[in-house]
Amino acid sequence: MQIGHGTIVPPSGLICDVQVEYFRFKDSVTEDIQRADLIISHAGAGSCLEVLSARKPLLVVINEELMNNHQLELAQQLHEDRHVHYTTCTNLEHTLQHMDLQTLEPLPTVDSHKFTNFLDSIFGFQSQECHTSITSFMPTQM
Repeated sequence: MQIGHGTIVPPSGLICDVQVEYFRFKDSVTEDIQRADLIISHAGAGSCLEVLSARKPLLVVINEELMNNHQLELAQQLHEDRHVHYTTCTNLEHTLQHMDLQTLEPLPTVDSHKFTNFLDSIFGFQSQECHTSITSFMPTQM
């Protein structure tokens, strides 16, 4: 659990058969995500994508006080697509007791070459020829 500059220091250790740890800040939480069975997070796009890319179940807690609540919009869409559950601070305990993680689906696998292949097809290049064709037009000396 990241508590940042918060003044409340939560208990840690085994609590209700759940191992709970906290920290203020870390350079990376990747290892923590990999070890976790469930991630509870705010609905920041970066946080959601990092957890979902690790193929971990995610419960998003919405900050109801935000104006123009883009986090709510993201959480609703990810929930509609069956990738996350979401709740508010007020309903967190109820959601934890009643949510079914088996209903969640992982994000689809991303093809990192799809966009470049698309551009290559528009310009008539084969993926390897694209680099050869472009470099053949570059001057050898400047």
